[in-house]
Amino acid sequence: MADGTLYTYPNNFRAYKALIASKYSGANVKVATDFKFGETNKTKDFLAKFPLGKVPAFLSSSGEAIFESNAIAYYVSNQQLIGSSQWEKTTVLQWLNFADNEILPAVCTWVFPCLGVIQFNKNDTEKAKKQLQLALSVLNEYLGTRTFLVGERITLADIACVCNLLLAYQHVFDPQFRKPYVNVNRWFVTLINQPNFKAVIGNFQLCTKAAQFDANKYAELHGQQKKEGKKDGGKKDKAKSTPKKKEKKPEPEDEEDDIPLAKEPKDPFADLPKGTFNMDEFKREYSNKDIAKEAIPYLWKNFDAEHYSWWKCDYKYNDELKMIFMSCNLVGGMFQRIEKLRKNAFATMLIFGEDNNTTISGVWMFKGQKLGFELSEDWQVDYAYYDWRKLDPSNPDDRQLINDYLLWEGKFDGNPLEVNQGKTFK
Repeated sequence: MADGTLYTYPNNFRAYKALIASKYSGANVKVATDFKFGETNKTKDFLAKFPLGKVPAFLSSSGEAIFESNAIAYYVSNQQLIGSSQWEKTTVLQWLNFADNEILPAVCTWVFPCLGVIQFNKNDTEKAKKQLQLALSVLNEYLGTRTFLVGERITLADIACVCNLLLAYQHVFDPQFRKPYVNVNRWFVTLINQPNFKAVIGNFQLCTKAAQFDANKYAELHGQQKKEGKKDGGKKDKAKSTPKKKEKKPEPEDEEDDIPLAKEPKDPFADLPKGTFNMDEFKREYSNKDIAKEAIPYLWKNFDAEHYSWWKCDYKYNDELKMIFMSCNLVGGMFQRIEKLRKNAFATMLIFGEDNNTTISGVWMFKGQKLGFELSEDWQVDYAYYDWRKLDPSNPDDRQLINDYLLWEGKFDGNPLEVNQGKTFK
């Protein structure tokens, strides 16, 4: 197994690639705790192993020294991550190059001035935005029929592309900019919410307002706000003045982007009236007791129609669904991306039919009278793929429809296909 020590500074998105890959492969990668950027990487011993003095850098348990983030990530990966067939390996390599050539330079050009790392250049920034729009358009079309970049599982291609997009999604890809790239957004949010990603990246917040270049921040970071003392009516004492040492322009490759995460947003449901219905209790009834004899009667005996609502959803693109397991993954991915909605929502989503003849639909209950997904942009990645209809529990037909979905059996609005499997969001 590829074990060893990774040298890096905190929150280095380039180092994330190897750390995430090791979570999937099981490689034992330890981050050097005594590493100090700007000091350790300039020592004779470090440069003997890594002549460029850049990080991330990796020293295997058997003594091999490896630099460049993609090479390190590849070294600690397993067969699933790098591909099993020649075609898969080639495609993974293709997206690794895409991530470094088409995405990363443009991201750095746009984001680094906003962080005060480099000086702002309007023309360069506009070019970077156009480059990213092109790259995201390519990704968006490619992901229109795929969950991941290579095959049906996460590979190093996904890891590399996501890591290179992290700073952009965190600082400059505001809702308006990312709006056209629905498939990319779905893919990105799916991955950053995977346990192995979260174990490295932590809780990630999407940008709500694009960061801008701050000249004062740049000057402060680069020591340009220290004012000379005034003498003789404000004139400098030339005899005592000494030429300032020219500062080295920071290089994006070596800059520490130790960026604090955004504050936790306010719960959109916090100001809604509590009502009389206990959703948690209903979930326990549904999970632990006979659904037909106990859970459903409990629901309709206690349901508070004034403060809670039911909705029916139907997947818009059933003709594009192929394999049942892919449809199941589609629903499961949706549930993962709306984890923070779980406290105020309940749903049963059913997959009907068989391979190449499949539909997806379900019923949802939310606190309040609005469709819960619309209360936060973080929950809107998937809901646009469905048609939504508000149900009226006082209407016998709507109530029966809800019961059918809760039981996973019934007429389901005349759906001719049989239930294949389902998932419950509770």
